[in-house]
Amino acid sequence: MAKRPDSESFIDMFGKFGRDLKLPNVDVEAILAHNRKNLEALEKSARASAAGASALLSRQREMLQDTLREITDMAQSYRAGNPKEMMEKQAAFARRSFETALKNAGEMAELVRTSGTESIEILRSRIKEAMEEIRASQEKK
Repeated sequence: MAKRPDSESFIDMFGKFGRDLKLPNVDVEAILAHNRKNLEALEKSARASAAGASALLSRQREMLQDTLREITDMAQSYRAGNPKEMMEKQAAFARRSFETALKNAGEMAELVRTSGTESIEILRSRIKEAMEEIRASQEKK
Protein backbone atom coordinates (compact mmCIF):
# COMPACT_ATOMS: atom_id res chain seq x y z
CA MET A 1 0.00 0.00 0.00
CA ALA A 2 1.36 3.43 -1.00
CA LYS A 3 2.12 5.84 1.74
CA ARG A 4 -0.26 8.76 1.74
CA PRO A 5 1.23 12.23 2.20
CA ASP A 6 0.83 13.69 5.68
CA SER A 7 -1.10 16.70 4.46
CA GLU A 8 -2.76 17.55 1.19
CA SER A 9 -3.45 21.03 -0.02
CA PHE A 10 -7.05 22.13 -0.28
CA ILE A 11 -6.73 22.18 -4.06
CA ASP A 12 -5.40 18.60 -4.11
CA MET A 13 -8.18 17.41 -1.81
CA PHE A 14 -10.83 19.17 -3.88
CA GLY A 15 -9.42 17.73 -7.12
CA LYS A 16 -9.39 14.21 -5.68
CA PHE A 17 -12.96 14.66 -4.44
CA GLY A 18 -14.08 15.78 -7.91
CA ARG A 19 -12.38 12.81 -9.59
CA ASP A 20 -13.81 10.36 -7.04
CA LEU A 21 -17.35 11.57 -7.76
CA LYS A 22 -16.86 10.73 -11.44
CA LEU A 23 -19.36 13.36 -12.48
CA PRO A 24 -19.45 14.15 -16.19
CA ASN A 25 -18.54 17.63 -17.41
CA VAL A 26 -16.93 18.79 -14.15
CA ASP A 27 -14.01 21.09 -14.83
CA VAL A 28 -12.18 21.14 -11.51
CA GLU A 29 -9.67 23.73 -12.77
CA ALA A 30 -12.50 26.09 -13.72
CA ILE A 31 -14.01 25.74 -10.26
CA LEU A 32 -10.66 26.46 -8.63
CA ALA A 33 -10.12 29.47 -10.91
CA HIS A 34 -13.60 30.72 -9.96
CA ASN A 35 -12.77 30.55 -6.25
CA ARG A 36 -9.44 32.27 -6.82
CA LYS A 37 -11.37 35.15 -8.39
CA ASN A 38 -13.64 35.29 -5.34
CA LEU A 39 -10.67 35.45 -2.97
CA GLU A 40 -9.02 38.12 -5.10
CA ALA A 41 -12.23 40.19 -5.01
CA LEU A 42 -12.40 39.84 -1.23
CA GLU A 43 -8.79 40.95 -0.95
CA LYS A 44 -9.40 44.00 -3.18
CA SER A 45 -12.47 44.88 -1.15
CA ALA A 46 -10.53 44.60 2.12
CA ARG A 47 -7.75 46.79 0.71
CA ALA A 48 -10.29 49.42 -0.35
CA SER A 49 -11.84 49.36 3.13
CA ALA A 50 -8.43 49.66 4.78
CA ALA A 51 -7.49 52.58 2.53
CA GLY A 52 -10.77 54.29 3.42
CA ALA A 53 -10.19 53.75 7.13
CA SER A 54 -6.66 55.12 6.80
CA ALA A 55 -7.91 58.22 4.98
CA LEU A 56 -10.59 58.70 7.62
CA LEU A 57 -8.11 58.49 10.49
CA SER A 58 -5.68 60.81 8.72
CA ARG A 59 -8.40 63.41 8.15
CA GLN A 60 -9.60 63.13 11.75
CA ARG A 61 -6.05 63.76 12.94
CA GLU A 62 -5.84 66.88 10.73
CA MET A 63 -9.18 68.11 12.09
CA LEU A 64 -8.04 67.62 15.67
CA GLN A 65 -4.80 69.49 14.99
CA ASP A 66 -6.77 72.37 13.43
CA THR A 67 -9.11 72.47 16.43
CA LEU A 68 -6.26 72.48 18.93
CA ARG A 69 -4.51 75.24 16.99
CA GLU A 70 -7.70 77.32 16.99
CA ILE A 71 -8.19 76.81 20.74
CA THR A 72 -4.58 77.82 21.38
CA ASP A 73 -4.97 80.95 19.25
CA MET A 74 -8.19 81.84 21.04
CA ALA A 75 -6.67 81.36 24.49
CA GLN A 76 -3.68 83.52 23.59
CA SER A 77 -5.92 86.28 22.25
CA TYR A 78 -7.87 86.57 25.50
CA ARG A 79 -6.62 89.38 27.63
CA ALA A 80 -8.13 90.55 30.85
CA GLY A 81 -10.24 93.53 30.07
CA ASN A 82 -13.65 94.40 28.77
CA PRO A 83 -16.17 91.64 29.71
CA LYS A 84 -18.40 92.49 26.75
CA GLU A 85 -15.52 91.98 24.33
CA MET A 86 -14.66 88.65 25.99
CA MET A 87 -18.25 87.42 25.64
CA GLU A 88 -18.32 88.43 21.97
CA LYS A 89 -15.09 86.52 21.32
CA GLN A 90 -16.43 83.47 23.14
CA ALA A 91 -19.71 83.61 21.19
CA ALA A 92 -17.81 83.94 17.88
CA PHE A 93 -15.58 81.03 18.85
CA ALA A 94 -18.58 78.88 19.81
CA ARG A 95 -20.30 79.68 16.48
CA ARG A 96 -17.15 78.87 14.46
CA SER A 97 -16.67 75.66 16.46
CA PHE A 98 -20.24 74.55 15.80
CA GLU A 99 -20.01 75.35 12.07
CA THR A 100 -16.69 73.53 11.82
CA ALA A 101 -18.08 70.51 13.66
CA LEU A 102 -20.99 70.30 11.21
CA LYS A 103 -18.68 70.66 8.20
CA ASN A 104 -16.30 68.02 9.59
CA ALA A 105 -19.13 65.60 10.35
CA GLY A 106 -20.35 65.94 6.76
CA GLU A 107 -16.85 65.36 5.44
CA MET A 108 -16.39 62.27 7.63
CA ALA A 109 -19.74 60.88 6.48
CA GLU A 110 -18.71 61.38 2.86
CA LEU A 111 -15.36 59.63 3.42
CA VAL A 112 -17.11 56.66 5.04
CA ARG A 113 -19.72 56.51 2.26
CA THR A 114 -17.10 56.65 -0.48
CA SER A 115 -14.97 53.97 1.13
CA GLY A 116 -17.93 51.68 1.74
CA THR A 117 -19.28 52.18 -1.77
CA GLU A 118 -15.92 51.31 -3.33
CA SER A 119 -15.61 48.16 -1.24
CA ILE A 120 -19.19 47.06 -1.97
CA GLU A 121 -18.81 47.77 -5.70
CA ILE A 122 -15.82 45.44 -5.90
CA LEU A 123 -17.85 42.63 -4.33
CA ARG A 124 -20.97 43.45 -6.35
CA SER A 125 -18.94 43.30 -9.55
CA ARG A 126 -17.52 39.89 -8.63
CA ILE A 127 -20.97 38.54 -7.75
CA LYS A 128 -22.31 39.72 -11.11
CA GLU A 129 -19.35 38.14 -12.89
CA ALA A 130 -19.86 34.87 -10.96
CA MET A 131 -23.55 34.77 -11.92
CA GLU A 132 -22.59 35.26 -15.57
CA GLU A 133 -20.07 32.41 -15.26
CA ILE A 134 -22.75 30.14 -13.79
CA ARG A 135 -25.21 31.02 -16.58
CA ALA A 136 -22.55 30.40 -19.22
CA SER A 137 -21.66 27.01 -17.73
CA GLN A 138 -25.34 26.00 -17.64
CA GLU A 139 -25.81 27.05 -21.27
CA LYS A 140 -22.96 24.74 -22.31
CA LYS A 141 -24.81 21.71 -20.93
